[in-house]
Parts: sequence; C-alpha cells; structure tokens
Amino acid sequence: MSPYFFKIVLSFMVVATLSFAPGNVHLAKADEDPFKLPGNFNGSFGIFTEYIFRGITQSDEHPAIQGSFDWSHDKGFYLGVWGSNVDFGDGDQANTEFDWYGGVTREYYGVAIDLGFVYYTYPGANDVLNYDFFEYKVGLGYELSMVALSASVNYSPEYFGGTGDATYMSFDADAPLLQGVGLTAHLGRQWITDSAAFGIGAVDPTRDYLDWSVGLTYSTNGFDLSLQYIDTDLSTSDIADGAEGTAVFGITKSF
Repeated sequence: MSPYFFKIVLSFMVVATLSFAPGNVHLAKADEDPFKLPGNFNGSFGIFTEYIFRGITQSDEHPAIQGSFDWSHDKGFYLGVWGSNVDFGDGDQANTEFDWYGGVTREYYGVAIDLGFVYYTYPGANDVLNYDFFEYKVGLGYELSMVALSASVNYSPEYFGGTGDATYMSFDADAPLLQGVGLTAHLGRQWITDSAAFGIGAVDPTRDYLDWSVGLTYSTNGFDLSLQYIDTDLSTSDIADGAEGTAVFGITKSF
C-alpha cells in the first residue's frame, strides 16, 4: 500500500485517540474492563449477481462475493475495509478489490456531515497499471419525515488507471414502502481528466457520464435482500462493454 495512505490513516488515528482522551488521568472504575477496545465493531457478508461501480461492471458481468468489517465510535470516528472479487477481463491478475476507508461524522441542526477518505486497492495487479487510487469524500445527509436524503462529492488526485484527477458527485434517496420493504434511488456524475485512458473517451476524450439506479430492499430473518436496476448514459461508442442497463440482485447478512 502507498506510504501516503498510511500517513493519512496514522494521522486520523492520532486525532481520534486525542479526542477520546479524558482531560485528567484517573483510575478506571472497578466495573470497567481495562482491555475492552473503545467503539463498536460490525461487519457484513453478501452475494450479488454482479458487481457494478458507478454504473460500470467490475466483475465482467459475473457474480460477486462481498464483505466488510467496520469500527465506529460514539464521537463519530470510523474506520473500515470492504472487499469484493473483480474481473476486468484483461489478464491483469487483479482478482480482488479491497477498499480501506475512514472518517468522522457530525450532525448540525439535523444535517449529518461526513468527512472521510477511501483508498481503493487491487492486489495482484501489475504496478504499471496504476489501479490503486485514493479519494477524499464530503457527504451530507438529512432525514425528512419519510425519506432519507444524502449527497456526496468524492475527489481523487489520481484516479483509477492513472487517468488524472477525477470528481464524482452523487445524490441518493431511501424511503419505506411497506413493512420491511424500502425504495432506493441514486443519481451520480463522474468527471475524469483522461476519459480516453479510462476507456470511455474514444469519441470524446473529455467525456464524463451519468449513472443512476432504482431499487427495492427487503429485510427478513436477519437478511437484507436487494434488487436494483442500474444504467448509465454511456453508449457502445463510448465503451464497448460493461455499461448496459442491468438488474442486480443481492442478499446480505450483517453481524
């Protein structure tokens, strides 16, 4: 992994540790476990008919197994890792993706603010491909009476494949329909400096694109089921394969 990434994580952990430290040193209470780690841990495991990221397949239209492990603290700090199998169909030996992320969340006047980072890694890929990349994230969230709204902006100084700086803006909405059933909607726009190198700028080297999705979720017996229809405004002249409208089904177990 990049030394730069480790510096970011180390700085974050130092800030978090100082934030948790009490103003005065005192002895732990008798009923406190001195070895108990602060915060909460949780994870998830899921199986999906396809892995799609920002409207474009990452598994060559094949099924994907995905999982995550997260730590969070009451003060709003969080760290985690998410993983999935990938298949770019180009013999680059990248079979897995691991995303390492962290940040801090705060709420002001009912608006949740999320400041964080994501480091995308692809073990096994040749270094000259420059697959690994880093993003900064700013997110906002607000809950109406029946709808949860969120928006975020991700910025990468050097995007996937060494394609220059890139920005992704997204808007999401979630609303309950029936007991255990929810409706989801997503709209995003991706800007990439070198679209041709990314693989979508054969006609227009400055091409950016939209992606969107609508879906249903259902929770039962501790499992979360999801069905999404995902599409982009990319045509076959922009990208040969992997951006067609697709229905994706998934089942996830959280713990």
